[in-house]
Amino acid sequence: MSDPRYVQKGFGLKAQIRDLLQTDYHSRVVDALRERGHRLEVGDVEFRLAQEFGFCYGVDRAVDLAYETRKHFPDKTIYLTNEIIHNPFVNKRLVELGVRFLGADGWSTADVTAEDVVILPAFGVTTAQLDELKAKGCVLVDTTCGSVMNVWRRVRQYAKDGLTSLIHGKYAHEETQATASQALAHGGHYLVVRDEAEAQLACDVIQGAAGALAPEAFVERFRRASSPGFDPRVHLERVGVANQTTMLSTESLAIAGMVERAMTARWGDEVGVRFRSFDTICSATQDRQDAMLALGQTGGLDLIVVIGGYNSSNTINLAALGGTFAPSFHIDGPDEIRSADEIHHQPPGAKGRVLQRGWLPAGRVVVGLTAGASTPNRTVGEVIERICEVRGLDLGAIVPGAGRPLPLALG
Repeated sequence: MSDPRYVQKGFGLKAQIRDLLQTDYHSRVVDALRERGHRLEVGDVEFRLAQEFGFCYGVDRAVDLAYETRKHFPDKTIYLTNEIIHNPFVNKRLVELGVRFLGADGWSTADVTAEDVVILPAFGVTTAQLDELKAKGCVLVDTTCGSVMNVWRRVRQYAKDGLTSLIHGKYAHEETQATASQALAHGGHYLVVRDEAEAQLACDVIQGAAGALAPEAFVERFRRASSPGFDPRVHLERVGVANQTTMLSTESLAIAGMVERAMTARWGDEVGVRFRSFDTICSATQDRQDAMLALGQTGGLDLIVVIGGYNSSNTINLAALGGTFAPSFHIDGPDEIRSADEIHHQPPGAKGRVLQRGWLPAGRVVVGLTAGASTPNRTVGEVIERICEVRGLDLGAIVPGAGRPLPLALG
């Protein structure tokens, strides 16, 4: 029998929240682009929108569940363990609907009681966090993405079979922390590598290469990105590769190949029992990366605008891909566009915003557009509207009713 205090499939309220979701996340401008083959000309600006962009199934589900939860429990105190997804607009709307974020505004797990409701985000939570919340006796609404849970299944199996999980990801990212905790919970070890350079450090140790980090130096180098008691001399003898689902797929595949070659060089025919790898990049992430490549290959782009949260890993990777074709500007929303001359954006590889001048060329310009998997269509449409506004173009003449809708209350 299902546990009424643990909810994964929603409350059957999609019809009741449909109008609010439409208002919060729909865009007439994006509809117009789709109707025109993902291209729209407004005056001397041509917009080209990637074929796959924005909300994925997992994000849709997480947002729907959060809105359903508020509707189902109108009088309950509702908490969210972290950002539900990495998008500032979506998280701001949840705050406006009365959802309290643990770790923000003074709220903590200590405030949660058995009478409350706690939403678990699309990234998932660590096993320790889940155990702590279950002990509270509160209602848990789990929006964890299915692609993330697929990685967890792989990592749990690695641990049960005595393999260390080598995770391509960012050790401070909520998803990677949750994945690493699955290895620990099942008696395994883990090592998180951020990129090919860090993976090479592990490969050098595996092969016993000249110049490889000494065990003590290796442990210190990955102190925050490895399991307690990690010993590279022991725990890199049997390895299973996994990924944070939103990483750059080409890099994840390259890292898996590097580790396999290192294991083969060290163990020869034994590699079959000492190494495993599964591509756990989610299909939505892959689709958006492929669409970014296809957009870039159309040629003639003067610049690319990539829309999504600055802490969104999949958006960061889209911006990096875009930058191989044209100047790439990663922004989290329309307000970052200050004028036709000035824009605040986060450059590929940077860890903060910068102000750039001269970003929008004069004369005819072709603007490529895409958005991370946590970005609603509304934000994409508002960015297009803002570009037209600073350029002095009348978008409303082409897309009747274009304009930013006002948020509604969830009544």
